[in-house]
This record gives sequence, C-alpha cells and structure tokens, in this order.
Amino acid sequence: MLIRTAVVDIGTNSTRLLVADVEDERVTKELERLSTVTRLGAGVDADGRLSDEAMERVYSTLDEYRALIQRHGAEIERAVLTSAVREATNGAEFAETVKQRYGLTPHILTGDEEANLTFLGAMSERDPDDPTPTLVIDIGGGSTEVVIGSGHEASFHVSTQAGVVRQTERHLHGDPPTLAELEELAADVRAVLAEGVPAEHRRAVQRAIAVAGTATSLAAIAQKLEPYDPAKAHGYMLSLGECERILAELVSIPLEERRQVPGLHPDRAPTIVAGVVILLETLDMFGVREVEVSEHDILRGAALGLSD
Repeated sequence: MLIRTAVVDIGTNSTRLLVADVEDERVTKELERLSTVTRLGAGVDADGRLSDEAMERVYSTLDEYRALIQRHGAEIERAVLTSAVREATNGAEFAETVKQRYGLTPHILTGDEEANLTFLGAMSERDPDDPTPTLVIDIGGGSTEVVIGSGHEASFHVSTQAGVVRQTERHLHGDPPTLAELEELAADVRAVLAEGVPAEHRRAVQRAIAVAGTATSLAAIAQKLEPYDPAKAHGYMLSLGECERILAELVSIPLEERRQVPGLHPDRAPTIVAGVVILLETLDMFGVREVEVSEHDILRGAALGLSD
C-alpha cells in the first residue's frame, strides 16, 4: 500500500521537509525535499529556552512548507523535534503550537530515538543482510548522533552534547576564530565523544557514513557545487585529508568571506567550522580515513520508522 508521507525535521540549526511516497517499508519516490537554516537552538545552551525570534523563524518556514504539503496531498503529516526542543523549558509548548497551527503530529525525540531513526534512514537503501559494521554520524545543531550497526539494525548508539550551534556559541568568538579557540573546541568535542563512546565500540567500525548539513556542505565545497546538487553530494567519498584542507581554508577567512565559499550555503557559514571539527574528531576517534556522504538521514528514517 502506497502512503504519501510528509515529515518536517525541526532541528537546532535547520528546519527541513520531506514529502515522499512510502510503500512496503521503502521510500519509492521523493516529491519534495527542502532545508532552511532557522537556528531554533540559538541561545538555548546558555538560556535554557527557545527565543521568540527563533520560533518565529521556524513558523515562517512552516508557513511555506504547509502549502507544499497540501499541494502534494500528504496522507500522513508529522514533525520530529530534536535537541533544542527536548532541552528547552518551553519545548513542549512550542511542539503544541506546531501541532495546532500546522496540523503536524509532533514527536519530541529522545536522543536514542533520534539515533535509531538516523541509522534507519542512512541504511534504508542498503542490503539488510550486509554484515559490515557501519558507523553513521549525524552532526546536528545541538547534538551529534553516533550510531553503529549493520544491515538496518543499530547495535550501539549515543547522542552526544556536541553540535554546531552549541559548540560555536561556546568556543568560537573571533572572526576568524583563533587557534586557541579551535583547540578548545576540539578538546571539548574530544572529551564529549570519549565519554559517550566506549573503547570497544571504536575498534569495530569498517565503514563510515555522514548525514546532515555539515557532511553535505563538505561534499558541495569539495566539488564546488553551484548550485547545490544532491545527486552529486549523495555517495561522495570525503577523505580525512580533504576535510582538513577545507577546514584550513574556512578558518583562514572571516565570516563574510566564508559566506562566499563555492558550495557552502551562506546561512551555514557561521557554524560550518564547528561542524568540520566535530566530524574530524569523530573520524579520528574511530580511526576512519574517509567517510561516505549521504542524503538519506533522519527525514527518511522518520518517514519509514515512526507511527503516529
């Protein structure tokens, strides 16, 4: 049975939409896929609340998404809300507004649920019987999900408190950032990952996949994709050396110049440095020399693995 499904991912840094046809536990067709940087989590790490300005940015984006969802005639309409919303004191109130105003069934995901849906999305098009131990990395605005498994089943997952908005606000104040700030950021991420991932899990991985904005931005920068082409980003093999080269370029220029880097969306320029550092530290921890970039992420996982 084919079911047209709309999923909105309201994250700490971006709000994204997927409208897709789902049949026999597979996405058979994507009709709409959009991403808008809304920075809902700006200030949450310090204040503990979603700001009115940040919520209005999300509502403005949802006004646009609502029209697209209606145009495509989605039968299931849901929203997944992640780190910023689950941590904010007014997160539940915000989720209720999303439900009442836009008709989206809200799911405030726990870190474990977020990790499992991310893994399902990343692995959904792969052989479920493939035994290769695979690491899936989802770098978000407020957290980074680290998931290990094979086939379509995760065997280990952790939601770490390392995200591009959180770590940027904590550490990167210079423009461009100073070497000391970068070292503090890297040390912070390294400690968070070390606490979250036991040593025995770091040795098991044979393949790595990275999803979400940091990874797709790096694939776009590496290929100078103007405009962004998801077909060229998806499946791109990003080497450790390439990540290091791009980071060196990004930290050598101020924010306004960073906004002009080919392949990088201007709205991601303020947080991309933290994202690359998080990715590099994660790859280093697992001893991985390259990572496959994937467009298949929590949006696809939520379309396939959530029930309302």
